[in-house]
Amino acid sequence: MTNSDRQREFAIEVVQRLRRSGYQALWAGGCVRDLLLERVPEDYDVATDATPGDVRTVFGKSRTLGVGASFGVIIVRGPRKAGQVEVATFRTEGPYADGRRPDHVTFSSPQADAERRDFTINGMFFDPVRKQVRDYVGGEADLKDGIVRAIGEPRARMSEDKLRMLRAVRFAATLEFALDPKTADAITEMASEIALVSAERIAQELRRMLVDCNRHRAMQLAVDLQLLPVVIPPLSNVIELGTDTALQSDWQRTLDMLKLLEEPRFELTMAALLHAIWSPADGPQPDSIRSVCRGLRFSNHETAIATWLVGHQFALRSAGRLPLYRLKQLLSLPLASDLLRLSRVYALSTDGDLRDVNFCED
Repeated sequence: MTNSDRQREFAIEVVQRLRRSGYQALWAGGCVRDLLLERVPEDYDVATDATPGDVRTVFGKSRTLGVGASFGVIIVRGPRKAGQVEVATFRTEGPYADGRRPDHVTFSSPQADAERRDFTINGMFFDPVRKQVRDYVGGEADLKDGIVRAIGEPRARMSEDKLRMLRAVRFAATLEFALDPKTADAITEMASEIALVSAERIAQELRRMLVDCNRHRAMQLAVDLQLLPVVIPPLSNVIELGTDTALQSDWQRTLDMLKLLEEPRFELTMAALLHAIWSPADGPQPDSIRSVCRGLRFSNHETAIATWLVGHQFALRSAGRLPLYRLKQLLSLPLASDLLRLSRVYALSTDGDLRDVNFCED
């Protein structure tokens, strides 16, 4: 049995134990979406009419964590390699004064709980015992049609948690879905408000988008919705905003580089995304890159790697004519393989001349 099998079995057990104790219990949210897409869920969430106190009574305090109890959420810890399951009481939510979390919650019904969620494809429930979907928001139809649509009034959903604007981009790109026009319009109108979201949460979304194979689509969609210039202001000079062909070329090359990278780590994709906001004329140290990374609260390790890669992106030009000691210094460094990958996709997205890269690899 794999870890994912153990996780699934434990998530079924949580539902069954709650039901044996007299409560409703259903799988909820992203795991339902993934199951209907025939994907293995990363984790499982359970929604129930049991209160947080009831959940802790059913499973015992030693196996539960009340870190989100004030919002109706209890973590139930499973056996070894089964992970944990987040159990949340069906609820409606009060106003979001901080644009992130509700001021208060009120326990409610499954339908009311579904209607307070972000997107229809994330608003479905699933009965893992009877293998039935409960859909109050049209999620099944949107999943079938490949549409990311806000539940209810899009502007209201985005106002509640402004990170949902970036999450819409991630879901549309990674699932290769279309973005509902009304949802897209609301995001474009509110794009400047993404600046109110903490840098750490924005960085988390960027990490998930940039390691996905559709990272180039995510970045272009973030541009179309006017989000990316707010998230990374220095990219405004690179992104195509008008008819300047030079700017258009820089941004298109960036997208091509992102598309050409195969299973890269996050730091390499960030270097590709940011490469055009620095040039050797700016000086030997690309402080602009370091500033962006620090502004997004990347770790020191992530910042150092992305900064070094951008600062050395042209170091292998005319490699065959470089002094041998200099070439050996570069190619013996731990980041040499990433530098070669960055150099390769840069060459492929410009003139296609791979002689320098091939020389170094040989």
